[in-house]
Amino acid sequence: MSRLSALAEHNPWRRNPWFETVHEAQNRARKRLPRTVYSSLVAGTQGGVTVTDNTEAFEELGFAPHVVGAKAERNLTTKVMGQELSFPVMISPTGVQAVDPDGEVAVARAAAARGTAMGLSSFASKPVEEVTEVNGRIFFQIYWLGSRDDILARARRAKEAGCQGLIVTTDWVFNIGRDWGSPEIPEKVDLKALARLAPEIAARPRYALDWIRDGRIIVPDLTAPNLVDRGETGPTFFGAYYQWMNTPPPTWEDLEWLREQWGGEFMVKGITRLDDAKRAVDIGATAISVSNHGGNNLDGTPATIRVLGPIADAVGGDVDVLLDGGIRRGADVVKALALGAKAVMIGRAYLFGLAANGQAGVENVLDLLRMGVDSTMMGLGRADVAELSRDDLIIPEGFERSFGG
Repeated sequence: MSRLSALAEHNPWRRNPWFETVHEAQNRARKRLPRTVYSSLVAGTQGGVTVTDNTEAFEELGFAPHVVGAKAERNLTTKVMGQELSFPVMISPTGVQAVDPDGEVAVARAAAARGTAMGLSSFASKPVEEVTEVNGRIFFQIYWLGSRDDILARARRAKEAGCQGLIVTTDWVFNIGRDWGSPEIPEKVDLKALARLAPEIAARPRYALDWIRDGRIIVPDLTAPNLVDRGETGPTFFGAYYQWMNTPPPTWEDLEWLREQWGGEFMVKGITRLDDAKRAVDIGATAISVSNHGGNNLDGTPATIRVLGPIADAVGGDVDVLLDGGIRRGADVVKALALGAKAVMIGRAYLFGLAANGQAGVENVLDLLRMGVDSTMMGLGRADVAELSRDDLIIPEGFERSFGG
């Protein structure tokens, strides 16, 4: 073992093995990551109204518990897009994951270890083949970027790699940033960028040491290898972003064409309106994600938990309805299921875990959510997640939002 490897293995800032809450994972991530990297995890757009409402809206919902008749055992399993999940939480696709050297591969391993599925971003830093090798329940996420031929080539590569479904993200707009300022992320990690970030990195030695392996310093990869043919060098994140900005947005006819070409499980992600949910059903989607891109889309969009119920009531019998946005506790998961979601997708929560303790940190987050779901169901007197309904909630007047009907 080299001297650098030994230092990384026995560094005095070695991370503790367990945290008790997602909030604690976030605090550890903040303390470990350079300011720019951490800011990229928590940033929203404009005034941050939506990113804040996504989490705080859950607190407005109460529970109506049964105090007698709790079941000794509870069934948490569910099925989403043809895949059996051990509990109703799966990984939402997020872009380049420079919070941990193993990135999406570590996340995929964690999801597999906990019996759940993962959405893999087309802007991921790891090739899809490396991710499907460690988890057989991968859904590949795709943006409408480039020509139809380009998009179809990415979808075909994902299918050949073993992906079980396709997620099309439709809710991304170009925003200048949040009022307090978005972090300045380098185009690529070269000597100039490293020199600029050196003071931040020096202030977070744990982060630097985690990128030392076998005597080598591993530089975070800010390219997107899944946007090109296998083995080719992908564009930088901002190069891909620029290409996306210059691609005309898709029509419903475009999405229907892609769904037909894919020929399998197909999710439309970014739904907040009733009419959009119904159109997704019309084009043959098998799932929708009620999502506002974690508050990174159009600021002022309501929290997803506020719009979930009316959408699930309208189309829940036709497609799998998932919620994406603001999940921090198992109780949040239960509230979403009671309003009609089949499962939820988590983004920032697992990234905080990844930043706090790598693969084990993601498993930690999933364990916390699972335990929270189980204990909440016990308090409600429910034996199966399929039993959850509005009767289990106290919903204040005016909480829900319904538009586009």
